[in-house]
Amino acid sequence: MKQTTLVFLLFYCGMMIAQTKTDSITLDPQKQINAAQRLISGNYASAVTVGAYGEVLYNQPEGANGELDVQRLVLLFGYNFNDKVQFVTEVEVEHVEEVFVEQAFINYNVANNVNLRGGLMLIPMGIINEFHEPTTFNGTERPGVDNVIVPTTWREIGVGVTGRFNSISLGYQAYIFNGFKSAESDGEGGINGFLKGSNGLRSGRQKGIQSTVSSPTLSAKVDYYGIRGLRLGLATYLGKTQAEDDIKKLDGARIGISMLGLDARYAYKRFMARGQFIQGWLSDTEAYNTLTGQDLGSALQGWYVEGAFNLLPQEKKQKLFTFARFESYDTHAQTDGTLERNDAYNRSDITTGLTYHIVTGVVVKGDYQFRSNALEGSDIPNQLNFGIGVWF
Repeated sequence: MKQTTLVFLLFYCGMMIAQTKTDSITLDPQKQINAAQRLISGNYASAVTVGAYGEVLYNQPEGANGELDVQRLVLLFGYNFNDKVQFVTEVEVEHVEEVFVEQAFINYNVANNVNLRGGLMLIPMGIINEFHEPTTFNGTERPGVDNVIVPTTWREIGVGVTGRFNSISLGYQAYIFNGFKSAESDGEGGINGFLKGSNGLRSGRQKGIQSTVSSPTLSAKVDYYGIRGLRLGLATYLGKTQAEDDIKKLDGARIGISMLGLDARYAYKRFMARGQFIQGWLSDTEAYNTLTGQDLGSALQGWYVEGAFNLLPQEKKQKLFTFARFESYDTHAQTDGTLERNDAYNRSDITTGLTYHIVTGVVVKGDYQFRSNALEGSDIPNQLNFGIGVWF
C-alpha cells in the first residue's frame, strides 16, 4: 500500500512538472514573468503546481584557487484554491546547506486590474530582485549593483496591491513592508549594528526570520510597456529601519531610508539591452555610526548598462548571446560627519562573455570580469566564471 501511494505521488508530481513545461519562458521584456508570476498565471490545469530553478557555478579569481558551488536550488510550490485565490512559496537551499523561505504569500484577484497580496514577498526594486532566475539574465553572477546597492534577494513580510492596466500599458505594485533591522543590544551593554559601508543595507535584511518591527516601510513600482520591445520601471522605497524595544529610542538606533530606482529592458530581433540606476539616501547615519561603531555611508548609488546580441539565426530556438556589461556602484557615495569616504567601496566591473540557451529553461554561461575600485594601490583580482542554470 505504501509503495502504491509513493508511486502515485511521484507520478502526480511528474505530471505537474510536465504541465509547467508547456509554459514558455520568454526573453521578451514585455512578456517576461518571474517564477512566482508563472505559478499564479492561471495557465495550469491542476490546483497544485511545482517547479524549480537553480545554478551551479565555478569562479576562478586570478592568482587564487577556484571555487565550485551549488549556489542555489529553489523549489517552487503553488496552490490554486480557485480562479481568484492562489498561494505561492519558494524554498531556497543555498550552498547545499542553508535553507531559506524566499517567498510565501497569498494572491487574491479581487478585480480585473487589482490583486491583493500578503505574506513574505520581494521588494520591487530594479530588475534582478524580481527577475533573478538564472535563465533570465546574462552573466554567471548577478550584477554587483544588485548585490550591494539593491540587496538581492531582498524580501520582507508585508501586504499590498498589484495589477495591470493594459489600455494604458501600465503595471503597478504598492506595498507596506517590514524594514531592515539596523541594530540590537549585544546583551553586555553594547550595541550591534548590522548596516555598514562594505555592503550597505544588505546585512540588515530580516527575511521574515522572527522579524522585529517598529514601523512600516512603503514600497511601490510602476512599469510601462507601451512601446514595442521596451519595458521601463520606476520604483521607490521609503521608511525607517527597525530596532529592538530596548534600544529603538536611542539616538542613532534607527535611520531613515529613501531609495529611487530606474530600469529599462529592450529587445529587437537578435539584440537585447538593459540598464538600471539606483540611488539611496540614508539619514541619521552620523549618530548611527557613533552608536554602533560602523562606517555606514549617507548615500548609496549604483548603475549599469548592458548590451547582448544573439549569434544564432533568429528562427532557431537555441540562442547564443554574446554580451558586455559595465557597472559602477558606491556605498560611500556620500558620508556624514567625521566619517571619511572609503574609495575601496567605490567599485566598477566590466563583464563580458557568452550565454547559451540550449533549450527553453536550460542555460550555460561563461564570462570574464575586470574588477576595480577607486582606492589608490588597491588590487582586486579579475575573475573567470562558468555556470549552468535551469528553470522549469
